[in-house]
Amino acid sequence: MAVFGSLSDRLQDTFDKLRGKGRLTEDDINVAMREIRLALLEADVNFRVVRAFVSRCKEQCLEADVLKSLNPTQNVVRIVLDELTKLLGSTDVELQLPATRKPNVIMLVGLQGSGKTTAASKLAYLLKGKNRRPLLAACDVHRPAAADQLEALAREVGVPVWRGDGKDAVEIAKYAVNTAARQRNCDVVIVDTAGRLQIDEVMMQEAVDIRDAVKPDQILMVVDAMTGQDIVSVVTTFNERMDFDGVIMSKLDGDARGGGALSVREVTGKPIMFVSQGEKPDSLEVFHPDRMARRILGMGDVISIIEEAEKLSDEQSLADAERMLMEGFTMDDMLSQLNQVRKMGGVRKLAGMIPGVDRALSQSGQDINDEQMIPIEAMIRSMTKEERAKPRIINGQRRKRIAAGSGHTVQEVNLLLKQWEQMDKMMSSLRGMALGGGSRQMGRGMAEMMRNMGVDPAEANKLARMSGGAVPSGNRQQRRTRPRKKGKQQKRRR
Repeated sequence: MAVFGSLSDRLQDTFDKLRGKGRLTEDDINVAMREIRLALLEADVNFRVVRAFVSRCKEQCLEADVLKSLNPTQNVVRIVLDELTKLLGSTDVELQLPATRKPNVIMLVGLQGSGKTTAASKLAYLLKGKNRRPLLAACDVHRPAAADQLEALAREVGVPVWRGDGKDAVEIAKYAVNTAARQRNCDVVIVDTAGRLQIDEVMMQEAVDIRDAVKPDQILMVVDAMTGQDIVSVVTTFNERMDFDGVIMSKLDGDARGGGALSVREVTGKPIMFVSQGEKPDSLEVFHPDRMARRILGMGDVISIIEEAEKLSDEQSLADAERMLMEGFTMDDMLSQLNQVRKMGGVRKLAGMIPGVDRALSQSGQDINDEQMIPIEAMIRSMTKEERAKPRIINGQRRKRIAAGSGHTVQEVNLLLKQWEQMDKMMSSLRGMALGGGSRQMGRGMAEMMRNMGVDPAEANKLARMSGGAVPSGNRQQRRTRPRKKGKQQKRRR
């Protein structure tokens, strides 16, 4: 979640300072609220929104029940989480497409460069996955090659396009809804309208004319998440003229402060309905305010990970998981897992959903991305079928051949095999638990793997203790395994 990265770090630092105190005073709350205010302002959140947000949080945090509780810091975090969720919209909002009308009409509006055309194709892909039959209407007749771009994106997702004569946007929209959709047996028409570099009367009037001509069931405004406080005046003007129903937040994976995204709901009262976090057709997702608030505060989004995994699960993948658990982990299994991660949005996206991982990476100065998986795939594909099934047979000579064949070094092949061995150990531990064994060995195996990946040994040992037992240090382990010498007590017994 690159857009909110800086804000997330600042808020988590503020909470870390509070956790260092046993009891909180009014001065502690005032300092924390001041830091939260600065963090939001630096993230380019509208100053009126910041003032109202901090005021609500402070009022609740200063209540006696909070300050005198056994864990006041936890209560403060809960209050900020609740208020941030309200700021983002509290509840999920779905598209309202009445079954009594065919075809339904969705109209997209927004500034040029906000990502309307791309959002149109992504929305079509999303609806197609819900057994709808969308048609895209190319009503941006001002931007050169806009219709060509929409047509290319539509081919990628397998959706038809109506572009008409490419001159009259209103007529193109009317024909798409009244004729083209019925001819092509489509039950939803998505109207992609023109945008401008700034709001002007010509653009607004054309959008109003299209709205009046096709009477859309839903009007969605596409907003660039990287836009700062200027977005407040833009969405306010659009809302006054178009009275749109919701927002699609685009470019949420971009590298910017993202304060505009936190201002839209408070300023207009309109909900954020979808967010886009990538370029792929399946990167448009339903917006969940509570999950986004948790991610901003560094609490992760495990529910979304589970949902993504459920989308990809099928009988074959379940059978593969059972085989891995009972028979062992092969290199083909590792390759399959890499492909699954890609389908779920990539390793960077998943890291942002796991509590603490995103922040730990930023603090260590490390970064992870999908490109780091390419060498692994290349080395695995350079192995023979037998080597993939039984990696333990890969000796020094085979390692040299794999390295040469994949264009990498022997050291990199050694690292890959070490990673495979750690994952295989974890599978063995899981297999032991499934067959009645304990979780102690699994905790030790996972902690060892984390240490090898560069995680602090103390943090790695915490995982082992949670699973049933800490991993002893090397010297301690040696003392335990070394045979005992005959001592004075043994001599006395004789």
